[in-house]
Amino acid sequence: MNKENSNIKEKTLFGMDKNPSSIEPKKLTLDSRIKFRCHPGVKCFTACCGGIKIILTPYDILQLTRRLGMPAHEFLHQYTTPVYLEKTDMPGVAIKLREEDNKCPFVTPEGCTVYSDRPTACRYYPVGMADFHEGGSRDASGKENTPEEEKFFFLVKEDHCKGFEEDKEWTVREWRADQGVDVRDEMNKEWLRLVMRRKSFGHQATLSEQAKRMFFMASTDLNTFRRFIFESSFLETYEIEEEVLEKIKEDDVELMLFSFKYLAATLFGAQFLKIRDDKIKEKTAQMKKRQDENVLRSVKEYEELKTSMEKAKTKSDAE
Repeated sequence: MNKENSNIKEKTLFGMDKNPSSIEPKKLTLDSRIKFRCHPGVKCFTACCGGIKIILTPYDILQLTRRLGMPAHEFLHQYTTPVYLEKTDMPGVAIKLREEDNKCPFVTPEGCTVYSDRPTACRYYPVGMADFHEGGSRDASGKENTPEEEKFFFLVKEDHCKGFEEDKEWTVREWRADQGVDVRDEMNKEWLRLVMRRKSFGHQATLSEQAKRMFFMASTDLNTFRRFIFESSFLETYEIEEEVLEKIKEDDVELMLFSFKYLAATLFGAQFLKIRDDKIKEKTAQMKKRQDENVLRSVKEYEELKTSMEKAKTKSDAE
């Protein structure tokens, strides 16, 4: 790791600073009031847009590629760098910072050039959210907790930020609505739960290379994922309702949401995709054939061993 990268402030998926000294040790609710405002007149304007790791969610990538009018593979090559998500083996991408000043490629002295389509991580600052439900938490009886039972908010206050000295006051709810966070949360939640679920497994198991490639493709390149569905043997294997197929054929958001369910089914066994009956029968027949072949091979090996032992015994008796 070079010196430049070693100075990057680590962020979680949604831009929450991991440095405890920057996090106010106070739980906030949607109705808690905060004092903060960011605008070009603030001395630190755009200072928070450099030296950071901005992880991109699938919805972030979709919105940015639309904004820039470029295919996902070109966007990924030009503007992102590969990362592993939340210290797991799940591959993702982060914004590639400019070499000359270590800042986001979309920021200028006048502000963000893609502001209305900026990533989720940028929208969150300075209000972080903790949602332990996304890690798959359960209560004492084993029942899965609801997001409302687990979710709370907190402030990230960094020394360089002068936005807290402004006179604008609003509730956490009002701030989130102003930043468009609620929409992003809805779009990101199922994908984030996949990452948090993987994180909860720890290092006991690892994803196969094929699983990693599939997760990366579905998370970053919807056009390639669409071709995978409609141009491979996918539809010969799974039963998908016609209404769903019509939606994902044309609607990128519907396709993205479908990809989350597909990943949940293939990576974690969620009961979402139904395998066609003929494929189940075919698979069963293949398994039975392999079992029969294994039995016959075992019998043959046993007979050969038995014959060999009998010959050895006969030779020994003769001597």
